[in-house]
Amino acid sequence: MPPVLYLHGFASGPTSSKGVFFQQRFAARGVEVDLPDLTSGDFEHLTLTGQLEVIDRCVSERRPAVIIGSSLGGYLAALYAARHPGVFRALVLLAPGFGFARRWPESLGGEEVGRWRERGWREVYHYGLKRSCRLSSQLLEDGLRYEDYPDVQDPTLVIHGARDDVVDPGFSREFARTRPNVTLHLLDSDHQLLDVLDRIWELVEVFLTSQGA
Repeated sequence: MPPVLYLHGFASGPTSSKGVFFQQRFAARGVEVDLPDLTSGDFEHLTLTGQLEVIDRCVSERRPAVIIGSSLGGYLAALYAARHPGVFRALVLLAPGFGFARRWPESLGGEEVGRWRERGWREVYHYGLKRSCRLSSQLLEDGLRYEDYPDVQDPTLVIHGARDDVVDPGFSREFARTRPNVTLHLLDSDHQLLDVLDRIWELVEVFLTSQGA
């Protein structure tokens, strides 16, 4: 049976709570879940292009039927699928970080982003490593090359927390608004969605079954 590819979020890693949750749930059904490190061990020089290259290698080697992405991982899943239509039977995007690079000025402020660019790096807390790490400003410059809302053609389930204060659920509403292939569920939760994992699994099971995946 083809594996599932799970993409972790920004400043996270293969041992993320949601990634491990899906790995355990799918394993109970005899399905393997690949959890790659999208940073390739180099968080400081992280870029969207580099992460898409990691995804491409995973797809070439493992031929996953389904791709699941959380936050930035959801945005990356959509970017990849939009450029490779038909590669996946279905996508599942959890609080996807659409418009990733363009949201930095909103969260940090223009002056702080300017200092980041001038210095070339800034300290960012890495939740996977549980420590602060340097992050190059090339992430911003590279990220601006990519569209806010990838034109995904494959069947897609989007699940977003209605109380998300990291990625506004309005981004997911806009993504789903003109795409009949996208099903959106807003749950009473925050960005992490950790308190609704059982409900998420129910929605994912129904959706993937409906897609023959």
